[in-house]
Order: sequence, then C-alpha cells, then structure tokens
Amino acid sequence: MERLFRQYDAGKDGFIDLMELKLMMEKLGAPQTHLGLKNMIKEVDEDLDSKLSFREFLLIFRKAAAGELQEDSGLHALARLSEIDVSTEGVKGAKNFFEAKAQAINEASRFEEEIKAEQEEKKKQAEELKQRKAAFKELQSTFTQ
Repeated sequence: MERLFRQYDAGKDGFIDLMELKLMMEKLGAPQTHLGLKNMIKEVDEDLDSKLSFREFLLIFRKAAAGELQEDSGLHALARLSEIDVSTEGVKGAKNFFEAKAQAINEASRFEEEIKAEQEEKKKQAEELKQRKAAFKELQSTFTQ
C-alpha cells in the first residue's frame, strides 16, 4: 500500500492532493469528475486539509474491507482496482501484499489507539475545565453576596 501511495504522490510531500488523485484514478481506469474526486477526499479526510495522508489512504481500504463504502463510489473503485492480482504478481507478490495488509492493519489499530487516547485526554481536559469553572462560580458567589 505504501508503494502505491508513494507511486501517486507526485509532489513527494507525503500527501495525495486532488490532481494526484485524479491522475491515480485515470491510471487505474476509473476516471472521476472533479466533484467526485472532492467527495472521495472528503469521505476520509480526517484533518480536513483537502488532501490524503498515508493514514487517510489506508482508511479507504479499511472502510472497503468493513463494507462501509458505497458500491458506486470512487473510493470503492479505488480499493477494488488496487487489490493485487495473483495471476500477474505471482505468489511472492501475494505474500508481499498480505504481509503489507497485515502491517497496515497493525498500523491502523495503533492509530485507533492513539485516537482513543487523544479523545480521552480531551474529555479529561473538558471535565477539568468544567470543574474549574464550577469552583470559580462558587468562589465568585461568595464575593457577590
């Protein structure tokens, strides 16, 4: 997956932007409209920067494996067309593919753990802020009486 990502990251900036995605879809034989490309990015763009990081790129395949992509969506076409063909790649290619897939799953679970930890930290900070505000209001009420 990383090789495929790097292959279409023409700017070598670690992201696939709209034009790079357009080129990728055309080379895969599933050209998309400008609006279709924007919608593809929007569906997995977690940081809302209008381009795909490698993590967001992997999210496409995770959603495809979970059946969360519509059959007629550009992302579904990308996931389907990017699957390995054992007849052309051979068994060694399949082995590499499945090893990469397992590694991607491990990375995805690590990312999920990081996201959960970040969310819990945000909840904790929000709770602390709420407690500080309540303590401030309580203190403030003693001065206003």
